[in-house]
Amino acid sequence: MALRKFIIERDIPAVGTFEREQLRGAAAKSNEVLRELGPDIQWLESYVAENKTFCVYLAKDEAIIKKHAEISGFPATKVTEVRKMIDPTTEQAA
Repeated sequence: MALRKFIIERDIPAVGTFEREQLRGAAAKSNEVLRELGPDIQWLESYVAENKTFCVYLAKDEAIIKKHAEISGFPATKVTEVRKMIDPTTEQAA
């Protein structure tokens, strides 16, 4: 089964003020849980805003993302599956 792409919005108060060590700790915890869950979920990247993060994951389904959130303690406030992607080159003919 191919993994699907998801955007996870996490409400985390003041996350934009976290120091590098705090972010390293969060990444370590997330990676620990990802190893436990196996190959059906992968973290690609996250964007940190003032009071939330936007994380890009590959996963078999939304349920495993919710499980990661439950075990890691990082909320999955909103989970959205990405259907298609576009960028500035989309206007060009194939």
